[in-house]
Amino acid sequence: MKYLVFALAGSAFMALPAFAQATQTPPATAGAPASSAANVTVGASVVDTKGQPVGTIESVNGANAVLSTGTAKAAIPVSSFAKGPNGLVVGISKADLEAQVAQATKPREITVGMAVSGPQGNPVGKVEAVTGDMVTVATANSKAQLPKTAFAQGPNGLVIGMTAEQLDAAAKAATAGQANGAGK
Repeated sequence: MKYLVFALAGSAFMALPAFAQATQTPPATAGAPASSAANVTVGASVVDTKGQPVGTIESVNGANAVLSTGTAKAAIPVSSFAKGPNGLVVGISKADLEAQVAQATKPREITVGMAVSGPQGNPVGKVEAVTGDMVTVATANSKAQLPKTAFAQGPNGLVIGMTAEQLDAAAKAATAGQANGAGK
């Protein structure tokens, strides 16, 4: 599932695991200005300004709420939601939100030597090899192969949804699993 941090008030948005820049001013919410009085809560259904379903609120953390469409997730400022006659309203359609998440998280061409960062922007390693749909990432302690779909474009190169420590642990576990399977 793709994940995006998205500001609907016309400011920049950033994708997680990728970070992308774009601007979009959503259409005004029909009959209801965005306000914190919208009561954004986990499980609440969200529709667009035409009343079409967009998704549900998966979590609320401070000033942001994660809106899940079932295909994509976007962290949207709580202030971007409005109270409508049938629940929460947001100024973007499900299709547009999913398209923006896909575009923001789609990496450009992956090449050897590209920096790879984790979800918080911390360095993970570098691309060591690209073979078909697989990418080998070398960290300070290990090497791991990941599918190209695990990468998103960030401001300083590629981004994956794991820290260096998590990738090292996964590589170690995969190596141990292969060793155990080979001995049987």
